[in-house]
Parts: sequence; C-alpha cells; structure tokens
Amino acid sequence: MRRHEAQRTVNQLHRRSGYKARPIVALYAEGMSTAGDLKISSRGQMSLPATARHRWGLDDGGDVGFLDLGDAVIIVPGGLDELRSRLLATVGDEVWSAARAGFGDPELADE
Repeated sequence: MRRHEAQRTVNQLHRRSGYKARPIVALYAEGMSTAGDLKISSRGQMSLPATARHRWGLDDGGDVGFLDLGDAVIIVPGGLDELRSRLLATVGDEVWSAARAGFGDPELADE
C-alpha cells in the first residue's frame, strides 16, 4: 500500500472512530516515544503515559481497546470496536480470499 493510500485509509478510520488526534501526527510524529516502563498496581491498574493520552485525545479520559497476545498487549484508542476495525482494515481482499480458500489446503477451506 502506498503512503497516500495508507493515509486515506487512516483518515477514513479517523472520521468513523471519533479519534481526536490528527492521524498524521498520531502515526508519524517525530520524537514520539516508542517505549517505556509502566508500573502496575496491586489492583492491576496502570497509567497511560501523558504523551499517548495527549496524542490520543484522552486528557479527560476515554475508551481504549486492548488485545492480549500472550506475551504482549496491544492498546489502541477508541475501544474494542475501533481495535477490530483497525485489524480488519489491515487485511486486504486477496488475503481474505486466500483464507476462505484454506490458503491452498482444501481441508482448511472446510473448517
């Protein structure tokens, strides 16, 4: 996918989600922190870093979605529906067709 196509997709997701940060800033800002350590309280609570809260428009609170991958957790603004939309949007028609066809394995196609 070319950059302008990716930006168009991001803009469409942005309009549907109510996501407050400008998408070009949220995805491509220079100097954006990419890693850090978080502390988890004994009750399982953690704080989202201020830079992410500002970028995601969550200064007054809001919804985030998460996906537990086993060894990692992905967190996105907008809640679980937004997370599903973003994940589904990354898979193109060609990949969906291959999945429905069992990726070349006829036994998988019947599953």
